[in-house]
Amino acid sequence: MQVKGVRGDISLIGSGAMEEPQGLELRGERDELRESLGRIGAWSFALETLTAAEERDAVAEIESFGYRAIWLPESVESREAFAHASWILASTERALAVSGIANIWARDPTAMANGWRMLTDAYPRRFVLGIGVSHAGSVARRGGTYEKPYSAMRDYLDAMDRAPSSAAEPEVTPRLVLAALGPKMLELAAERAHGVHPYFVPVEHTAFARQRLGPGPVLAVEQTVVLESDPSEARRVARGFALDYLQTENYARNLKRVGWTDADVAGQGSDALIDAVVAWGDVDRVAVRIRQHLDAGADHVCVQMVSEDELDPCLPQLRELAPALLEL
Repeated sequence: MQVKGVRGDISLIGSGAMEEPQGLELRGERDELRESLGRIGAWSFALETLTAAEERDAVAEIESFGYRAIWLPESVESREAFAHASWILASTERALAVSGIANIWARDPTAMANGWRMLTDAYPRRFVLGIGVSHAGSVARRGGTYEKPYSAMRDYLDAMDRAPSSAAEPEVTPRLVLAALGPKMLELAAERAHGVHPYFVPVEHTAFARQRLGPGPVLAVEQTVVLESDPSEARRVARGFALDYLQTENYARNLKRVGWTDADVAGQGSDALIDAVVAWGDVDRVAVRIRQHLDAGADHVCVQMVSEDELDPCLPQLRELAPALLEL
């Protein structure tokens, strides 16, 4: 399923030259997505550990705090992304549900495209499909082979474009973002999607991503947060979250790409690196970090609030943080 305008001559956008109709259409869709997402969203693994009834109440609370988008994962153990997104959408009134990300190894391209169509039709302008190549460990656990991620994504998008469907097309264009860290995947997102979703990144990566993307694509950045002012306690909780990512090749390589050293990434991570990838402190200090991402070129920052209990959806902390973020 081809995103309208994505294969138009988007190089003309903002160039001062007369734009092709497809390029104009794509720019409008991206601007609409930027507006729909707002500047602040909530990202959570913990929501999926709740019962369906508990999650219904939790996401309604998150929406009431003012977060415009709720981001959901799809790890090996996760709820299936389309079923999960549909429950979040049914449990809220206006909030967007965004997959962060639906794994391309979890379903074939036709199944992905038709799930995307269905939720777009059922909830116009409220579902955003984020897809990604995941990483080697997760793919192996699904029985796949992780190789040539850029080519795999490009081919998968081509197959989605060709996906047949017996259903009527949605009245609104389905929206697509790609998980991307490195330059090739960022450039593919600029060519083929409405936007990009970097995860586990410091502010300097946000600046790098915006430079690679140019001004058009939506840049929606994940930022992990520990609402704790004691440095030792905050870093202890942050390291508990960050350790698996520091040991995952694509995340470690990305941190080195933007200037962090082998010594920073080794073991449990240097204090400076932990402070860069996990925002901690009081509300004002965390708000400064979110502002830094926005100033570096992010259109939207989705806050992943974590605590010592990985099953805790951190609703009180999200409530406490929301007023300061909504002023940004």
